[in-house]
Amino acid sequence: MDALEAKQKMEALNKQLSTYAHQYYVEDKPSVEDAVYDKLYAELVQLEQQFPDQVLPDSITQRVGGTVLSGFTKVRHDIPMLSLGDIFDEESIRDFDERIRKELGNDIEYMCELKIDGLAISLRYENGRFVQGSTRGDGHVGEDITQNLKTIPDIPLKLEQPLNIEVRGECYMPKESFVSLNKRREEEGEAPFANPRNAAAGSLRQLDSRVTAHRKLNYFLYNIAEFDTLDVSTQSGSLDTLDQLGFRTNHERRLCHSVDEILDYVHEKTEERSQLSYDIDGIVIKVNALRQQRELGNTVKIPKWAIAYKFPPEESETIVRDIEWTVGRTGVVTPTAVMDPVQLAGTTVSRASLHNPDYIRDKDIRLGDTVLLHKAGDIIPEVSQVVMDKRPADSQPYPIPTQCPSCGSHLEHLEDEVALRCLNPMCPAQIKEGLVHFVSRDAMDIRGLGPRVIEQMYEKELIHDVASLYQLTMDELLTLDKIKEKSATNLLEAIEASRHRSVERLIFGLGIHHVGLKAARLLAQQFKDLDHVMSATKEEIEAIDGMGEIIADSLVTYFSKQEVHDLVDELKAAGVNMNYEHHSMIPTTEKSMDDSPFVNKTVVLTGKLQQYTRKDAKALIEDMGGKVTGSVSKKTDLVVAGEDAGSKLTKAESLGITVWSEDEMKQAIEKFNEE
Repeated sequence: MDALEAKQKMEALNKQLSTYAHQYYVEDKPSVEDAVYDKLYAELVQLEQQFPDQVLPDSITQRVGGTVLSGFTKVRHDIPMLSLGDIFDEESIRDFDERIRKELGNDIEYMCELKIDGLAISLRYENGRFVQGSTRGDGHVGEDITQNLKTIPDIPLKLEQPLNIEVRGECYMPKESFVSLNKRREEEGEAPFANPRNAAAGSLRQLDSRVTAHRKLNYFLYNIAEFDTLDVSTQSGSLDTLDQLGFRTNHERRLCHSVDEILDYVHEKTEERSQLSYDIDGIVIKVNALRQQRELGNTVKIPKWAIAYKFPPEESETIVRDIEWTVGRTGVVTPTAVMDPVQLAGTTVSRASLHNPDYIRDKDIRLGDTVLLHKAGDIIPEVSQVVMDKRPADSQPYPIPTQCPSCGSHLEHLEDEVALRCLNPMCPAQIKEGLVHFVSRDAMDIRGLGPRVIEQMYEKELIHDVASLYQLTMDELLTLDKIKEKSATNLLEAIEASRHRSVERLIFGLGIHHVGLKAARLLAQQFKDLDHVMSATKEEIEAIDGMGEIIADSLVTYFSKQEVHDLVDELKAAGVNMNYEHHSMIPTTEKSMDDSPFVNKTVVLTGKLQQYTRKDAKALIEDMGGKVTGSVSKKTDLVVAGEDAGSKLTKAESLGITVWSEDEMKQAIEKFNEE
């Protein structure tokens, strides 16, 4: 390749990479997997090294990352927020170590940390008060997202010491939050986020901080950019100091003294990757001594004293045999690819959501295509791309359906939605999905009434809405396949028990658009019974902390319908509780919280709980003045361990943290309520 060809190739690569980068950083809608981008980026770097005179002045290799969005105030970083150089194999780790030792000698320690897949943030404090939070942007100028960062509970608004300090880290979305968010988005006809990183970025870039607050983001800090009075000389000491100041750091880090120790850490964390509650895409290796970091210095873009090892992509190749379309309770019709079973990240996968018609069109997925699969956020199987070289010669574009697969009604593609919807309120699939939701654990919790049993009941015309569940008889249940007298008795007992659930379970179970369990609980706490919820005005609902205009509009619209009033009357006649009953489990406002076993304590729940759902246990602890977090650290005061508790219990014991069984937690709650 001569210089002219190299320049033309560089221009083409820059154009392609700039497009991908814009989709990734600005639009939060990546069109290719990281591995594709990394391969092209490495090719460009190699060309620039071979032909340095042809390097474009605006080459993407001279930039750090994203650009500033027009909706946010610009923030100039006095100390640039540099990105890290990427490596992709063990040999490159050895090369990095060799280079460092050649420059500094053998007296070297490395701090190895997990590379959190999120959005880089900077937090600035003056006299100990949080005054500004910003994104990396292009490394020199970022976006002011202070109000959005304030919605993350673990970010301290005031430090115990009146320090002037700037700290940096990564804001991320936990895997559980990512799954819940995408589920809600698909139910509401919106496009799902591609991965937790883009979900976090999209959440931090909301102009309405209330939206950010509902996204359940979190963060880890990994660097002190600037400080005035701290005695810190190492990266490990910086992280310990951040812990002491009340910040959140990742405790999966390890101090290593040789390249073999680094590789052991890399192997271990590669194996544990899928078990973490957050997404990681590699390992960051840093020279530990800050003095040595300064001696090594930086290039224009990256520090010479740190490197990021990126995990190889976990992908499997399979063939799409069919595409099934299912109707959810909100009428959204979702496609699912049915494929030859393959192993992917430790599990057998034969199905993957295709999300919506646009997803199928954009990736041009067809029957008979060979595709690459990966797991979005290490959780959800997803098609990465079609292997075009293996597409059958007689392949035809996949035809998007125009009729509901359940009721045959014409499907609508509503404005501002990517989803197809069936708008027929009497669609059997929607009714059945609504029934499944009503009996689910977080709603009325009717054990034994799974989708298959409900399907049978509906087909035999034993039920037609949620109220008819309470009219079922023993004789009717015995007509169902595989239901004998004992099973029927258990079902009737479960239905009877559900009549007495606190009313927030009923509100959630009704499946009102935009109203999740948390919103249902806030409504129940505020209005005390369903009648007052039904008669509440939009203004009264919006006045509740945590409620917004969208939820208020949805509630008022829902309860304005006569058929809803008729349904509630049927539920009342069946003896279903309409009142907020949690006062029997949770202390009243008159009771002093000073004596609560959880007041001002940070609690971690681990293992399988038998007497509470995880959400009920969390709600109880929070109502009694405690704070529930997902990971064990030095700041944890108490761990409640259920059955099969694993690494969190082990870590708690190693740190000397108090551990309770579920029985001990229940006894403490009951004792407090009796006093």
